Amino acid sequence: MSSKSAPVAPRKINWITTVFMGLFHIGAVGALFFWDTKAVVTASVLYWMTICWGIGMGYHRLLTHRAYTVPKFVEYLFAVCGTLTLEGGPIFWVATHRVHHQHSDMEGDPHSPVVKGGYWAHVGWIIFGQANHNNTKRMSRYAPDLAKDSFYVWLNNYHWVPMVVLGLVLLAVGGLPFMLWGIFMRVTIGLHATWLVNSATHMWGSRRFETRDASRNSWWVALLTFGEGWHNNHHAHPTSARHGLAWYEVDISWMHIQVLKWLGIARGVKVARVTTALIEEEAA
Repeated sequence: MSSKSAPVAPRKINWITTVFMGLFHIGAVGALFFWDTKAVVTASVLYWMTICWGIGMGYHRLLTHRAYTVPKFVEYLFAVCGTLTLEGGPIFWVATHRVHHQHSDMEGDPHSPVVKGGYWAHVGWIIFGQANHNNTKRMSRYAPDLAKDSFYVWLNNYHWVPMVVLGLVLLAVGGLPFMLWGIFMRVTIGLHATWLVNSATHMWGSRRFETRDASRNSWWVALLTFGEGWHNNHHAHPTSARHGLAWYEVDISWMHIQVLKWLGIARGVKVARVTTALIEEEAA
């Protein structure tokens, strides 16, 4: 038996994804040379709408885990906000995250730092992994509930359309500074913030619950992502709409859901109760 290890097949680069990621990072650097206070404020508001509404409240807690329900038009609004992050359409995002929970930090996890290292978990899986952003048919196997909705199928196939429309609107309203800050800088920061949930919160932080994976709670990732950094809490109670389970665990997305519930918009809100370690559904 040969002592030489078997050759490792080289990873193919997803060139389209890599080129676009590179262009957005270049655009983010370019934004620094076009400082405009109104453009920065606009980008900040869009960051809140896309990462909080789109990813945290929409793609993640609503569409992936069904931790609460809202009227369809609100659900669709959150999904459109999600596409403005450059993280793919709703079917792709939800399917990827459900697979992550199914195989968390084991073989089959799309972005585990435990299995393939921190770089892979952060961005490597996007550059070298399977490009399934537009493979609606394949990803629908993991998100059959969304695949039944023609709007989500369309949005997954054409997830780039809202971004292009927003970019043209910003360019028309505020010129190049608005587009550079509202699209390139905002998206680049948002991508790394979300990727930190995949990488950092499976490597560093505290663990309240003994889950089968390496998920951890990270206060600074939570601040960047409006509450998504309380990742160990989330993996212990994935269907809970509340991720920050203690008063000092700031969870802005959860605060928004509470407001929606108070207004009668959010119903069937599921919450993890730390004292009993049970998921209980609150009355509508």
